[in-house]
Amino acid sequence: MSLNPRLVKESFAVIEPVADRAAAYFYGRLFAVNPHMRGMFPPAMDAQRDRLFGALTRIVWSIDGPDGMAPFLGRLGRDHRKYGVLTEHYAVVRDALLATVRHFAAEVWTPEVERAWEAAYAVAADFMIKAAEADAGVSPAWWLAEVTGHELRTPDVAVLTLRPAQPLPYLPGQHVSVQTPRWPRVWRPFSIANAPRPDGTVRLHVRAVRGGWVSGALVRHTRAGDTLMLGPASGSMAPPVSGRDVLCVAGGTGLAPLKAIIEHVIASGRRSGIHLLYGARRAAELYDLPDLVRMESEFPWLRVLPVVSDEPGHDGVRGTVGEVLDRFPSWAGHEVYVCGPPAMVGDAVRRLRRGGVPLTDIHRDIIES
Repeated sequence: MSLNPRLVKESFAVIEPVADRAAAYFYGRLFAVNPHMRGMFPPAMDAQRDRLFGALTRIVWSIDGPDGMAPFLGRLGRDHRKYGVLTEHYAVVRDALLATVRHFAAEVWTPEVERAWEAAYAVAADFMIKAAEADAGVSPAWWLAEVTGHELRTPDVAVLTLRPAQPLPYLPGQHVSVQTPRWPRVWRPFSIANAPRPDGTVRLHVRAVRGGWVSGALVRHTRAGDTLMLGPASGSMAPPVSGRDVLCVAGGTGLAPLKAIIEHVIASGRRSGIHLLYGARRAAELYDLPDLVRMESEFPWLRVLPVVSDEPGHDGVRGTVGEVLDRFPSWAGHEVYVCGPPAMVGDAVRRLRRGGVPLTDIHRDIIES
């Protein structure tokens, strides 16, 4: 059975305009035929349906080069272990997916199109299954972690210190999915805000967002002594390996992974110059500034520049971090890291590129709340 990317893409293009209906149909079909699988998913399925279609879209439009999708598919396979996904589940998911495509792309559906989807699914599932099987031999599906510290820095932002029961491997700049006892089967990603430590503890910077079940529980209903569940670390914003100077541009809790990268550079013994532009709407929202000032005093090659955008009486640097970036002559030659709200990240990247920084030198990781 050979791949036919054209047929897969053409039939998927028919479904894309009705993505919400198609995702709802898929899960309805899956649970009707396999009711035991409903318990593997969260009570509310809206976010789950969005993630399904987002992943499917990425796979379909990259199916021409499946080897290039191996890292993404491998991460999906490893990540799905924390939901209890087993090899035998891939067949029932395939059947529900084919039924969904057949229903919503009926006008173009043919036996040839069906064979094309079967081949594409087989390739993707093979990558995911092999990655999960390889990971099962070396890592748990999830980690239990005790909350050893909970600091409410603002009414909506908390800094949590966690001690995983088993060593949790990760790189500075990566994030982990978190599940709270308050919301079983609901996982949300949060960046790790420190480089690996000898005692194995990790810190998370969490902002409670409107409608955020997990973020709200972590900020308002979690205390020292509680136990959380953590998924495997992931994310592509790895620490620098060159000796070049580093620019970090952070908005809000987007500071977390950049702080981990800065800690890593400091611990490496390199003397790279580091500039951190740390932005918030108001000065009171610069929740981690005291610790950053401490780091700056201990590492003379670090320069921290707090930026406030919406406080007219602020006596420090005012403006958006993007506007402040433009006040410097050039950031070309720097290794650049950007993390924060999507609009801020997009604006900063556009200004950096306009200022001569190539896209290959800009690392970004926008994480859902």
